Amino acid sequence: AYPFMMQITDASQNQFCGGTLVAANKVVTAAHCMVGETTSSVRVIGGRTYLNGTNGTVSKVSKIWINPAYTDATNGDDVAVLTLSTSMSYTPASYVASTDTGVYATGATARIIGWGTTSESGSSSNQLRTATVPIVSNSSCAGSYGSEFVASDMVCAGYTNGGTDTCQGDSGGPLLIGGVLAGITSWGNGCAEAGYPGVYTRLTTFSSLVKTQINS
Repeated sequence: AYPFMMQITDASQNQFCGGTLVAANKVVTAAHCMVGETTSSVRVIGGRTYLNGTNGTVSKVSKIWINPAYTDATNGDDVAVLTLSTSMSYTPASYVASTDTGVYATGATARIIGWGTTSESGSSSNQLRTATVPIVSNSSCAGSYGSEFVASDMVCAGYTNGGTDTCQGDSGGPLLIGGVLAGITSWGNGCAEAGYPGVYTRLTTFSSLVKTQINS
């Protein structure tokens, strides 16, 4: 159902982040996933719905681009683009243009996808899971996170009462609005906690940067 959903793994194919295929050989993920990694330490796996599966396509990475402005997820700029050594035959996701700022309307339904833990202290999910969460207003998110919420670079999504969220292992994966890649799973205070929505990279802000990397 989500052919663009990629596992980002270590050299032994242990998944640690998600990514989104946006071209046959380009994957969008979070900068915080790639800090400290090298092209030889990372693999990208497409077409594998289960973590313990053996199907799909395993690719090495020929280039890691991390947004040069990135310092820490709570400061924003949390985006990276991987160039794959092996092209993927799966259908890529379309992504927002820099002008598509209206997609983040408060209350809009967003879809999150990943293999992350299903509770804060739980273990990762062998099966790819998905959920929907509403976009939260900037003022509400600033109320939750204070100065750590950088509205230009981040968008929040989740229910006021919590209960549905991304968690450890989901980082780098997509936030889809209307089926289009609009955010990247970035950070949050715990997982699914009331009053603390998930925080995602606001991709419209970085769309031009990302597009340059995709076309390079």
